[in-house]
Amino acid sequence: MTTFDVRRLRLRAGDQIRERVEIDLESLQLAGQEYDPSPNPVAADLLVTRASSGTVLELAFDVTLSGPCFRCLADAELVLSLRLREYSATKPESEEDSTEYLVDDQLDLSGWARDAIVLALPEQILHDPDCAGLCPVCGKDLNVEPHEHVEETVDPRWEALSRLREE
Repeated sequence: MTTFDVRRLRLRAGDQIRERVEIDLESLQLAGQEYDPSPNPVAADLLVTRASSGTVLELAFDVTLSGPCFRCLADAELVLSLRLREYSATKPESEEDSTEYLVDDQLDLSGWARDAIVLALPEQILHDPDCAGLCPVCGKDLNVEPHEHVEETVDPRWEALSRLREE
């Protein structure tokens, strides 16, 4: 877990500082599959601005998630470019006035980055937007071998009538 000590910056109202930080990221578990972030640790730009009423925190980084495609299980990569902003009031009057990532002047960069990645994910991670997936009957990859199964199943109770029709 990567944290950053905001107190050490000793910022006064109106001051701003930019820091280059390295954030350790954990693999994500989605739908029983594992997606690995790269690079790991990820290089990020942290901008801390001290306002008269609190602290504005901004984080920017690019990360790629690698794992299986949701439809066909081929290797998929999802590139994310994240720009985040949080605010923490000096004297918060409600939970909305402070960020959960800043506790006792320790900024939880890993938790903040992980939550932002999860919120930025699409509904399905696909290797190609037009992925056809796997055949539900035989399990073959429909991207490589498109096909259909034509099976006519006849209810055994109607089988005698089918034979009459054929005669």
